Amino acid sequence: MGGEMSTTRQKEDIMAVAKNRGLGRGLNALLGDTPTPEVMRQTTQIPISKISPNSYQPRTRFSNEQLEALTDSIRREGVLMPVLLRPRGDGYELIAGERRWRASQAAGLTEIPAVIRNVNDLQALELAIIENEQRDDLTAIESGRAYRRMMDEFGCTQQQVAEKIGVSRVQVSNLIRLLQLADPIKELIEKRELSMGQARPLVSLPAHIGENLARQCIEHGWSARQMEREAKKAAKEPSETTKQEADADVAALQDELTRKLGLHVEIICRKNGSGEMRIRYTQAAELDGVLRKLRN
Repeated sequence: MGGEMSTTRQKEDIMAVAKNRGLGRGLNALLGDTPTPEVMRQTTQIPISKISPNSYQPRTRFSNEQLEALTDSIRREGVLMPVLLRPRGDGYELIAGERRWRASQAAGLTEIPAVIRNVNDLQALELAIIENEQRDDLTAIESGRAYRRMMDEFGCTQQQVAEKIGVSRVQVSNLIRLLQLADPIKELIEKRELSMGQARPLVSLPAHIGENLARQCIEHGWSARQMEREAKKAAKEPSETTKQEADADVAALQDELTRKLGLHVEIICRKNGSGEMRIRYTQAAELDGVLRKLRN
């Protein structure tokens, strides 16, 4: 229940930010699910062939099942909520409503109700993010990439991204950090098999350890807190590869010292970095020989 309330509050905050940013009168209504009288007064029919997809669309995955359901709904009732467009060349570019646009094409429509707004590239990206996030359509990786794009292409700071989208700066930082994860882990997040909370502890781990923990998390149904515990445990333990490399280095050093001293040398390494070096001899003359070599 607490999670649902938090999600609802976040969506309300996002819409409040859109309403107050001054990107156009009634903008919050244009990103909603139900058309208001104000929206309908601004609506006009636009040929679908004149519309191109949003070049700043942060969403990369569209559910075929959801699109089919929406296509069936449009065949029965038409497009109830207009899409949001901006002029582009001799046509228009989508800002919000790509699912409705795709489903309308699948339903065989030639026109679609739309509202036209003159917005710049940064505003187009902001609006696309807000529309998707208030519907919970973006994965954590898609949100992270969109925030990173705002920073890389438009020079926004993390704080500015947070203010424009209506989320906390910590949320922006956490989502962007997920982009450091190995591709197999990001793929699990994009498939919604791994949540942001479960994936976040893996960012600081080597890729092969993170991938192993991610798959264990899915297999055993670990919570985000359990994943955090397992990640901390893995960070303290040297990896098998590291152990093997260390063992090989110690063995090589033992062989080298054995050859140079002419006696068996054993090196013992402990986890805390301390250790021992043991030289075995069977008679006093062998010890004298080692001492002479060390003194020389």
